[in-house]
Amino acid sequence: MMDNFSEITMFTLSGLSGTTNYRHTLFALTLLCYCVIWLVNLTIIVTIVVDKNLHEPMYIFLCNLCINGLYGTAGFYPKFLIDLLSTTHVISYAGCLLQGFVVHSSACADFSILVAMAYDRYVAICRPLVYHSVMTTQRVCVCVFFAWLIPFYLMFLSSITTLRLRLCGSHIPKIYCINHLVGKLACSASIAHVIVPAFNYTFYVLHFMFIVWSYMYLLKKCLFSSENRSKFMQTCLPHLLCLIIVVVSLLFDLLYMRFGSKKLPQGVKNFMSMEFLIIPPIINPLIYGFKLTHIKNRIIQFLCGKRL
Repeated sequence: MMDNFSEITMFTLSGLSGTTNYRHTLFALTLLCYCVIWLVNLTIIVTIVVDKNLHEPMYIFLCNLCINGLYGTAGFYPKFLIDLLSTTHVISYAGCLLQGFVVHSSACADFSILVAMAYDRYVAICRPLVYHSVMTTQRVCVCVFFAWLIPFYLMFLSSITTLRLRLCGSHIPKIYCINHLVGKLACSASIAHVIVPAFNYTFYVLHFMFIVWSYMYLLKKCLFSSENRSKFMQTCLPHLLCLIIVVVSLLFDLLYMRFGSKKLPQGVKNFMSMEFLIIPPIINPLIYGFKLTHIKNRIIQFLCGKRL
């Protein structure tokens, strides 16, 4: 007799139940949101790639942050748009694991890239005389490489532990798949499935603590120097705002997963679970586009038809 693990090949996503009457309106708004995400992120990416004057560490990290925004949303929006026009909301086992991997790894990569950006700003403001000798092209490439590799590796381990679970259910009360909810369908607890997520959470909490420490140190340095204060407001403030947006957006989803009330309307639950896939990918490039003078000037020149 086949066990439950081998029998489950599809999952049912129930988060869109009750949206039949306004699904076309929701589809149009979601498609518009996804187009805006592509527009604002691609504008920053192309501007940085095309203009050689922007091939500096800060802008290279920003370019990767925007690429990560497109990567993470690609794991959610296409499937979500298809579900909005469909009467059945199902996803295959492999598709569920892939979606969970993309969404999770993108969220983790956000923190890794923000850590690299915090380190870059620390060297630029606190050690300006050795900035170019510290932030070499080779070191920047290493930072970018590990900013992508570590989230991919950690989420791969998480996906493997989820794949090894024996499942006794196929109903996911959400609009997309994540490993945590798949793990809740397990017939029995797995030590690996507890240890790996706990390590991942701890690892990225340390990321957050490092960024907070670096900015406390930067603020202390900037208090006594008008030049450093100007640098902080110009280059660090956008980074700090992006960090706050990412953390708050992720906390909405994490708090809902852990302590969410079943009495909440489904629309509120859906918004809480997808906020980090809507707000950071749109707001982050807009903050940098408006705040960083070099990028803003290049975009204005491009829109006016002038050569970069």
